[in-house]
Amino acid sequence: MHKLYVVALFFFSFQMSILSQEKQISIEAIYSNEFKTEGLDVLRSLNNGEQYTVLNVDAVTGNTSIDKYDYKTLKKVETLVSSASLEGIQKFSSYQFSDDESKILLATEVESIFRRSTLGVFYIYDSNTKILTKISDAKIQEPTLSPDGKHVAYVLNNNLFLMDLQSGTTKQVTTDGVKNKIINGVTDWVYEEEFSFVRAFEWNANSSKIAFLRFDETDVPQFSMDVYGTEKYPRQHVFKYPKAGEDNAKVSLHMYDVVSNEISDINLGDAYYVPRIKWMNDANSLSVQTINRHQNHLKLHLVDTRANTVSNLLEEKDKAYVDIHDNLTFLADDSFIWTSEKDGWNHIYLYNSEGELMNQVTSGNWEVTRYYGYDQNEDKIYYQSTENGSINRGIYSVESNGKGKKELATESGSNSASFSADFTYFINKYSSATTPPIYTLHKALTGKKIKDIKDNTALLKKLSAYAISPKEFGTISINGNDLNMYMIKPKDFDPSKKYPLFMYQYSGPGSQNVSNSWMKANDYWHQKLVSEGYIIACVDGRGTGFKGSDFKKVTYLNLVKYETEDQIAAAKKLSELDYIDENRTGIWGWSFGGHMATNCILKGNDTFEMAIAVAPVTSWRFYDTIYTERFMRTPAENPSGYDDNSPFNYPELLKGKYLLIHGSGDDNVHVQNTMRMVEALIQANKQFEWGIYPDKNHGIYGGNTRIHLFNKMTNFLKSNL
Repeated sequence: MHKLYVVALFFFSFQMSILSQEKQISIEAIYSNEFKTEGLDVLRSLNNGEQYTVLNVDAVTGNTSIDKYDYKTLKKVETLVSSASLEGIQKFSSYQFSDDESKILLATEVESIFRRSTLGVFYIYDSNTKILTKISDAKIQEPTLSPDGKHVAYVLNNNLFLMDLQSGTTKQVTTDGVKNKIINGVTDWVYEEEFSFVRAFEWNANSSKIAFLRFDETDVPQFSMDVYGTEKYPRQHVFKYPKAGEDNAKVSLHMYDVVSNEISDINLGDAYYVPRIKWMNDANSLSVQTINRHQNHLKLHLVDTRANTVSNLLEEKDKAYVDIHDNLTFLADDSFIWTSEKDGWNHIYLYNSEGELMNQVTSGNWEVTRYYGYDQNEDKIYYQSTENGSINRGIYSVESNGKGKKELATESGSNSASFSADFTYFINKYSSATTPPIYTLHKALTGKKIKDIKDNTALLKKLSAYAISPKEFGTISINGNDLNMYMIKPKDFDPSKKYPLFMYQYSGPGSQNVSNSWMKANDYWHQKLVSEGYIIACVDGRGTGFKGSDFKKVTYLNLVKYETEDQIAAAKKLSELDYIDENRTGIWGWSFGGHMATNCILKGNDTFEMAIAVAPVTSWRFYDTIYTERFMRTPAENPSGYDDNSPFNYPELLKGKYLLIHGSGDDNVHVQNTMRMVEALIQANKQFEWGIYPDKNHGIYGGNTRIHLFNKMTNFLKSNL
């Protein structure tokens, strides 16, 4: 018999007014940011470890400023620079310091290219002379100051450039960059999306060399989509996108010598992907991570740039795949800290400079979720983990030998730290399902709280007027696993009544929806639905994260198969509860979750009466190489894995009500996925509803788009569940 172990039956500490007087959350309020949380924007610790900076926006004028604060007092010390005092700049959206903090790189007029990549107009502000220097009249990518503050490197039109800040002159480092063919210094679409980085060049410690990647996209198939815009004729957006099984860009590593102005090539042997490059403390030593196409054999290389020789520091192999991460720190002697799942859980390891394992620093049936850094003076490694339960996050320290572990911030919920440069302090951002973000200052060595910095009591006060119901966290036993879940019931819940069940999930590899953290936009929508008589449930099935690599990787070669089985089984089990109407069960999801919702309404047609799929994958044959092949290998190697769970191969299974949504400008999950699903349903003579949002990308936002989308989804839900 199903048992729901409730760990959060309380909600806000303030008194709610009686239900009849409470307001209902509206779609318009959610997507006009009426419930936005306050935070510390673009927080940076200064080198002295005693002060930090944040980016502030004047609520009246819109002017932006970089303001310096003291950790001890939390008082503002000074304004380093304000857009109000800069000619020609109304505001800047981000900033970076030079290593000595005398220069500040300011980002303005930033526009998106894809998910992470942007173009912008950038300036260098000299704090000593108060002189503002524009780097380029053109919009550029990824400008980065040299460690000595004398140069700034950037990418323009797929080529690497170098500006001398003393002379004001600029030289073009590479000349072969061509759109949809050759890229220097920034990544191609698939690296950006799946290896999560854009800037593909790095300065060495003494500013004498720049290591950079070159992408040859010549053989990568070209993808195009119509952009309808407002003109008489649509235009085509054309870019290189390698779908599963197709050719990837040929990636090579190169070294630019700033003094000689010469470029040399680094031979990485049979490297297929090059997902990370990082200089070591020695200015002549570069670390390079490479991984094979199957992504189950990773190598960490050492490049000696004096002779351009390459040797191996570390190798990792896995029967499924090895995840790429940024948890690599080189210590003073170039020994290094690294994280790995090789014992079945993600943990911290210490290696010497020759790549020999010195010791495993952390261990246990829990995951290190973030690595913050190493304080060599105190021999303390700081990290975030799930030691307090997989739905929670705590902050800890431990010595490099694995001893002396200390809890620094472990209150049930989500704790996330930002450490001062010298690891004297950290600012903790805490939230839970009942508490919006609270920022507090702590001593790093002890975890002792020094001061409160900022909270969101104003938001809590605003929400006190609304009908808000708590998330009830628990587990549900499905297919031999205790799966994390939460349920949200109406405020006036009556166990003698029958309620429709509406399930939400994402379910992608390593993901997590069941988390003891503050509400996101979807949570507010769910609150609206709960106030109108629906019960919301979310279950993280097999393949999701933070419960060990075996749990995560069980879906290898069969994406969506086991995940779908778990959602169907969970829906059936929840329907056995006395207060659930087993004839009114729905499910929804976005992207991977949209694929899941579609599969559930088909393969679970005796369980689900309704489904909403937003921007779904409908065949992994249409998705990109790096993501898809990591979990599925290629279509030639695993055709059944691709086709047996592709919903347009069994449209005849549709019985319930189905809503399909996509943006026509989705560069990630192409609208092709929806068009193929639509055609399959038409030919199967199955009725359904669908909507296309013109020129909208995978996020489907802009203007009133989200308001329209969620009103459409709400109306469909009310009509069919």
